[in-house]
Amino acid sequence: MIAEKHLNWLIAALLLAVPVCAWWFGEIYTVTLATRVVVLALAGVGLNLALGAGGLVSLGHAAFFGVGGYAMGILASHGQNYDPILTEPFLIEGTKSMPVIWLVAIIAGGLSALAIGALSLRTSGVYFIMITLAFGQMFYYFAISWPAYGGEDGLSIYVRNGFPGLNTLQPIQYFALCYVLLIAVLLLCARLGASPFGLALNAVRQSAPRVETVGLSPLRLRLTAFVISGAITALAGALFADLSRFVSPTMFSWHTSGEIMIFVILGGVGRLYGPVIGACLFILLEHWLGGVSEYWQLFLGLLLLGVVLFARGGVIGVLTRKEAGHG
Repeated sequence: MIAEKHLNWLIAALLLAVPVCAWWFGEIYTVTLATRVVVLALAGVGLNLALGAGGLVSLGHAAFFGVGGYAMGILASHGQNYDPILTEPFLIEGTKSMPVIWLVAIIAGGLSALAIGALSLRTSGVYFIMITLAFGQMFYYFAISWPAYGGEDGLSIYVRNGFPGLNTLQPIQYFALCYVLLIAVLLLCARLGASPFGLALNAVRQSAPRVETVGLSPLRLRLTAFVISGAITALAGALFADLSRFVSPTMFSWHTSGEIMIFVILGGVGRLYGPVIGACLFILLEHWLGGVSEYWQLFLGLLLLGVVLFARGGVIGVLTRKEAGHG
């Protein structure tokens, strides 16, 4: 069996090699699929920080994914129409600059996670699951009733936003941009997991009362992890909206939260590259089986059932013959 560290490097290399080769042979659609994998994997990495390290089963991460998407949509729509978002009392203009949009998305996602987490983390177990789900649905229905930005029909962005020195309309260049962000976030999560904060968070997951006895606050540790998790997921939402050049209330739906959780479970909860391989499997199944039957989710459900029952460490656990890790 391959060591998990080596497997991670292999996954990262394959995820880069496949779209590069596809671009070389003119398979543009494959590059777009790979970009979608990278962006959705980034959303899964965000959830994995809360779920794997903190033990927080959240069904409301679509709220942060949608916040990031709408941050992009609002800024870009005003930027392409040269119409300020706000004129009084302060002038706030739109923008088509990706770094600015990402920064706004990260801040908006983090603040949303701070507000939601401050309330949700006062509960636990099934109550925490349901309150995060409720917050996600609140964002969903708010977006539907927001006619200024498309309401139920969503909002189209006609020109992809720009990044200095790159032509983001070239699929391979936009893939490279998303890939670099994914690797950077994975490295950040790896450092967090090995840091005193990560070790304390893992201890909270195992026994919160013991952590409290040594003077640490389990609530603060979990809230910090939840905020970082929300910020990462919001960044993924902004990238996803830029990829499709469209935002809609479905980004907030519970179905989206479920898909993000599936990425984590398939790959392996608590595994650094678990969401990456989980997103790969999900997109491949959707691509290959979606053309065969409109009920392709049945096969996904069977695979998920098999992983839950017989491969508790996810696909990475099977390949490394280790149980699911956390942290």
